[in-house]
Amino acid sequence: MSGTRRLSSLRQLGTLIGRALDEQGGVPLLILRLPEVAQRLERQTVEAFARAAQSVVREGDRLAHEPGSDWFAIAMLAPARHGVRMPSLDVRAALERIAATMSLVIGKRLETGWWTVASRREMDEFDVTIERALGRGARERERYEFLATVGHELRTPLTSIRGYIETLLDDDLDPPTARRFLEVARSEALRLGRLVDGMLDFSPLDLSPQPVPGVTDLAQAAHAAVEALAPLARQASMHVEIRCEAALRARIGSDACMHVLLNVIENAIKYASPAGRVRVSVERQDPFVHLVVDDDGPGIPTSQRERIFEHRARGDAARRTRGSGIGLAIVRTIVARAAGTVCVEDSPLGGARFTIRLPHAKADFPSSLS
Repeated sequence: MSGTRRLSSLRQLGTLIGRALDEQGGVPLLILRLPEVAQRLERQTVEAFARAAQSVVREGDRLAHEPGSDWFAIAMLAPARHGVRMPSLDVRAALERIAATMSLVIGKRLETGWWTVASRREMDEFDVTIERALGRGARERERYEFLATVGHELRTPLTSIRGYIETLLDDDLDPPTARRFLEVARSEALRLGRLVDGMLDFSPLDLSPQPVPGVTDLAQAAHAAVEALAPLARQASMHVEIRCEAALRARIGSDACMHVLLNVIENAIKYASPAGRVRVSVERQDPFVHLVVDDDGPGIPTSQRERIFEHRARGDAARRTRGSGIGLAIVRTIVARAAGTVCVEDSPLGGARFTIRLPHAKADFPSSLS
């Protein structure tokens, strides 16, 4: 590990933190853990840790790892500027930067967290301190996931409302068209209000298999979703085609259904070819109704088709994948709650095909997961 920091033992780290406590009262301790790290990976992980931390930590900070253990620690021992302790935001940013760099090298996701060590006893009970740090990190990630989910879901109706209002202000529209645009904007504003009222329903803090009650005409909902996304499609010079059989009712609430449609269709519009094609189809295949969204974009490699439904998949800078943000994770959660499934495959248009399968309203099929 030429050119990188030497790693201390736990005993050495405890001694250094004890000295620092006498001077500054609290030492931020960053913890990274790779559970069940294989012996063959330990050397690679240690090297990745030392190199990743090299450009982040300060001269007086100290790295630590015990051979055979699954944890890696950084004690922020360097004096803070102007005598002020390092802000929590800076601690979290440093931790996530190091973890992301390590993940790129070893191809595995790490658990992370941090804790301000305020007494020598916390170093004597190091296992407890590690669990406190990782627990804190998990809670912070949950809050981030929740805020990211809410922000993502609020963005689409706001974009639709703004697009229609801008068109009304900038273009000389005939009265019937202007009224239709206002009705779409009002519908999205009402949905936005309902979303705010029930924002906890689809947060990643609650991924239990709760049912999504209600019955929705998928053909009608598909037309409404395409209408809501029309400003985005126009901006991208995108042709969106709808092929729907009439009155196909599925067991899913109207707002939940609109969440799914908007996420998948918006994703297709964003990643289709420039001035390309998107096709939305709804058809009955008893005991289900199938909602199919095709695009003519680059498609999704087979190896990535499961991963794109994970929360924060887009955060993996090494394997950026189309549509791999939080929206598709929301889609899978909602569809699962409606006792349905979602999958992705190759599209006959040349890009990706998302198929969402929901129980038909008249079919003898459970409306929630057991």
